[in-house]
Amino acid sequence: MRTDAFALRHLGPRESDLQHLFTTIGVDSLDQLIAETIPNDIRLKKDLELDAPMTEFEYLSHIQELGSKNKVFKSYIGLGYHPAAIPAVIQRNIFENPGWYTAYTPYQAEIAQGRLEAILNYQTTIIELTGMEIANASLLDEGTAAAEAIALLFDVRSRDQKKNNVNKFFVSEEILPQTLSVLQTRATPKGIELVIGNHETFDFSSDFFGAMLQYPGKFGQINDYASFIANAHANEIKVAVAADLLALAKLTPPGEMGADVVVGTSQRFGIPMGYGGPHAAYFATKEEHKRSMPGRIIGVTIDANGNRALRMALGTREQHIKREKATSNICTAQVLLAVMAGMYAVYHGPKGLQYIANKVHASAVTLAEALNQLGVYQTNTAFFDTLLVKADAAKVKAIAEKNEVNFFYVDSETISIALNETTSLADLNQIVSIFAEALGKSKVQIDQFANETMVPKNLERTSTFLQHEVFNNHHSESQLMRYIKKLERKDLSLNHSMISLGSCTMKLNAAAEMLPLSMANWNSIHPFAPVEQAEGYQIMLKKLEQQLNVVTGFAGTTLQPNSGAQGEYAGLMTIRAYHLSRGDNHRNVCLIPSSAHGTNPASAAMAGMEIIVTKTTPEGNIDVEDLRARAIEYKDRLSCLMVTYPSTHGVFESSIIEITNLIHENGGLVYMDGANMNAQVGLTNPATIGADVCHLNLHKTFAIPHGGGGPGVGPICVNEKLVPFLPTNPVLKVGGEKAITAISSAPYGSALVCLISYGYISMLGSEGLTNATKYAILNANYMKARLEDHYPVLYSGEMGRAAHEMILDCRAFKQQGIEVTDIAKRLMDYGFHAPTVSFPVAGTLMIEPTESEDVAELDRFCDAMIAIRKEIAAATAENHNTVLHNAPHTQAMLTADVWNFPYTREQAAFPLEYLTENKFWPSVRRVDDAYGDRNLVCSCAPIEAYM
Repeated sequence: MRTDAFALRHLGPRESDLQHLFTTIGVDSLDQLIAETIPNDIRLKKDLELDAPMTEFEYLSHIQELGSKNKVFKSYIGLGYHPAAIPAVIQRNIFENPGWYTAYTPYQAEIAQGRLEAILNYQTTIIELTGMEIANASLLDEGTAAAEAIALLFDVRSRDQKKNNVNKFFVSEEILPQTLSVLQTRATPKGIELVIGNHETFDFSSDFFGAMLQYPGKFGQINDYASFIANAHANEIKVAVAADLLALAKLTPPGEMGADVVVGTSQRFGIPMGYGGPHAAYFATKEEHKRSMPGRIIGVTIDANGNRALRMALGTREQHIKREKATSNICTAQVLLAVMAGMYAVYHGPKGLQYIANKVHASAVTLAEALNQLGVYQTNTAFFDTLLVKADAAKVKAIAEKNEVNFFYVDSETISIALNETTSLADLNQIVSIFAEALGKSKVQIDQFANETMVPKNLERTSTFLQHEVFNNHHSESQLMRYIKKLERKDLSLNHSMISLGSCTMKLNAAAEMLPLSMANWNSIHPFAPVEQAEGYQIMLKKLEQQLNVVTGFAGTTLQPNSGAQGEYAGLMTIRAYHLSRGDNHRNVCLIPSSAHGTNPASAAMAGMEIIVTKTTPEGNIDVEDLRARAIEYKDRLSCLMVTYPSTHGVFESSIIEITNLIHENGGLVYMDGANMNAQVGLTNPATIGADVCHLNLHKTFAIPHGGGGPGVGPICVNEKLVPFLPTNPVLKVGGEKAITAISSAPYGSALVCLISYGYISMLGSEGLTNATKYAILNANYMKARLEDHYPVLYSGEMGRAAHEMILDCRAFKQQGIEVTDIAKRLMDYGFHAPTVSFPVAGTLMIEPTESEDVAELDRFCDAMIAIRKEIAAATAENHNTVLHNAPHTQAMLTADVWNFPYTREQAAFPLEYLTENKFWPSVRRVDDAYGDRNLVCSCAPIEAYM
């Protein structure tokens, strides 16, 4: 046993288990199983050309050495990214804790109450700081949140505006440059015309449906927008404001000025800069727009006993239901980061946040006064934390960089200096000394912070915020540590049991992959730092791009998309740019099989494409003849096909090359959804099957943890013809020669967590990655063999094999009064998170065990499913007082004096012996979704306050 081989630690089944697995499945070897699963014509003929695998120790030594090439300068660059003080209690107990970072999206609310409460705290923080009525559970970054604001305001135009095709949107020239680039990307295919200008000279024409303002402006100027918003509303123009969240502890919130939408980032609330991410963006609006709001909302409801419970609200807004009619393709949030930001607010409370905001402002005022004494004058008439000064930029930059300090150089004589929570008197003196040296003057000494303010009286915040007890009771470390632990105990994560979600790939997130995220020389770099200061990042990111090129067989990669759905959109936008570059402006038809992920049609609609849905066969495969007919019918306008491979039904369709050839013959390109790459790596790849572009979910196949619903990373890999169109960034040039504008705010998206995938690939190497795929297929087929005598398996390949996932058909159980939801809730009593419920087929469970689960865990899950099948057999349509209908069973039920159920307490809570050793207790009974949607509450106030 090679104890230093990472593959040994990552893969679940042991060598000694293999014969048992083969016998159960009915094969002689792993090679036979793979041959019967993946069509021979798409199998790779040689191994992946990757470096030899590192051991964990070698990798950590390598990453420390690489990290030392990053130069951590004092950062005063700003532009939406600031150094933040991460409270150690939050870093250790959430950021570095698998109980938090390995959890899945809280679709199963009864075993996610802790995370849901943490996100509710976050939503409350956003609502109260912005002065708005409703907030979601976080978005991806400020730029994409701003883009979602435009989409919402476009969707909620008045009937007359829609009838008259009012399509102009005003954007203040104060907007952050990266936000503007993302807005340009999103607006163009939707037919929205952006008009950039000075808000003071805007004419409020009826040609406009909306406007966006920055508060404070990109270089620090604070403007009073109340009259602008009032004039806009008088002319049927709705207004979005991108606002600095920390500044709102001191400034009048946009909601009190009448804003319709407020967006921004919560990065300043204890989240490291991480070379651009991941960070939780926020999105707040008026309650009247709740059904057009993107992303997820956590709401308060009641459980079966009438007790308070939480769950995701208003699911009908989501893209998997609305599909091509969705106004957003948001599929993930940045939950882990939102949880951290919410806990930052809990830890500091309202007085603490005001103290921090006042200290940041005092730093800026103090610096302005000291520079003034040197004859360096700043031009902002009002500011919170950022000064805009006139000086010889080249001279200052040379001295600043010699002193390991970064400012933002607007032009040759203008410098922006953004101060932050970590700024000390010593830092201010260093800044002053840099300017003194540049001017050849004596240094001015700062001994204390100034008491003056540069916030106009009418813009000082007077309203209270965060008065709820949760923000006022956890200000010592022991109090917060226990509160975090109390919430963690309510959540089922991968550190408790397997989470066998089909299409979601909840695999091991190895500690060695995670450790570098806490290293200061990786997490403290500003995304717009001079590129030579980020040499370690540049080496790592370029290497990861090369690794992904090898895995996919493609020529180029961009890491910019910071979720899978963003990757879909990025892939389609590169296809769009390719066609436009050839003068094929008319190619706008996107073919999508009816079995596709819901984000596929939503992404295509956002990319301005006309969606034609093609049929699937009774066996669940793409109907090739229908696809052929549609491809020929639309050949003059065909842009692309969106295809998931292996299919959403967990099958390697043998006709895939015929399908991709068919699209190419009719002038289109092929986009492959990479959701199921865990069944491809090392065995086949998107280039081999004939795709032109694919996105990869690094938070699935490449081991970035799901974090309760995010962070995600969704890079796209493309063939040579699409490389020139990979997206750029307006501040730090990246991408191709004919690059499209930005997909997300930061040049490399959520760069910090790319370290995880880099570690995963570097420690597994070619053989390890290929074995991971083989073992994922092995585990899935073992579970299929164990379960198919008890549950019908809906689809399988031509030789009866599953890919890396399978679908159990539970629809027939309705005859006995049992819904698939009852099975999902009952699994909680057995200590398991349910597989994917009712996707891609209603009334089914889609199971994906991944390669990192051992045989004992696979057997525990199968034993639970078989036991539940016996419980289903005993059920009748007339009796709704069964162990299945009443699931999950809480500790309070089991310990109550009265037990009025027609089965024993043991049957309810301990149906199998393993549970007596390791019992996970759901903290609430089954939640009432309908009640919560009728009485929407998405902040910490008690529900009685809303009734």
